[in-house]
Amino acid sequence: MEAYEIPAVETRSEINVLNSRFIATARPVFSVEEARQFVARIKSEFHDASHNVPAFIIGHGSSTITHSSDDGEPPGTAGRPALTVLSGSGLGDIAVVVTRYYGGTKLGTGGLVRAYSEAVRRVLSELPRANKVLTHTITTVIPYAWYERVRDLVFAHKGQIIDQEFAADVTMTAKISVEVFPGFQAALIELSRGSLESEVIGTEEAIVPV
Repeated sequence: MEAYEIPAVETRSEINVLNSRFIATARPVFSVEEARQFVARIKSEFHDASHNVPAFIIGHGSSTITHSSDDGEPPGTAGRPALTVLSGSGLGDIAVVVTRYYGGTKLGTGGLVRAYSEAVRRVLSELPRANKVLTHTITTVIPYAWYERVRDLVFAHKGQIIDQEFAADVTMTAKISVEVFPGFQAALIELSRGSLESEVIGTEEAIVPV
């Protein structure tokens, strides 16, 4: 799995087009069921709105599940434009609902496409992002004389120390990106002149703030 960007937190923004309010809410979602629950929650929150238009992408790249709905707007004027903006953002595991409160002036099909597209672009521009990466959990037994240098090496490779046991030696457990790990291991071997090497004890997906 290659690392890719996802939303870090749920984010909301609003634009006004000819007195119609377009409120876009976006958040990370990791399954179709989670996306549907999010959409249902927003529809409940804005139950009095004219429309609540959803679009989501589960996964990233060539392996994705996508969905959109016009929610009563003219076909092709709302959900599809919202999904197109999401698809072009490079983000994965994201859902957005654009809530519209009709302002009394018809926008026409072109105006609706532009309004829904702009509402999604606006919330994406304000959205904090995180990276979804595949990480190794590694353990390293370190003599005290090498401890600070190995710790700094973990940080230099954007790793995270999750546990340390101080006994005759230090047993350090850390998480580090699968992509970065070969370089870290090579640097560790070079630093210790071949006396230290990390062992991979697990591999899993992790969310890392950008």
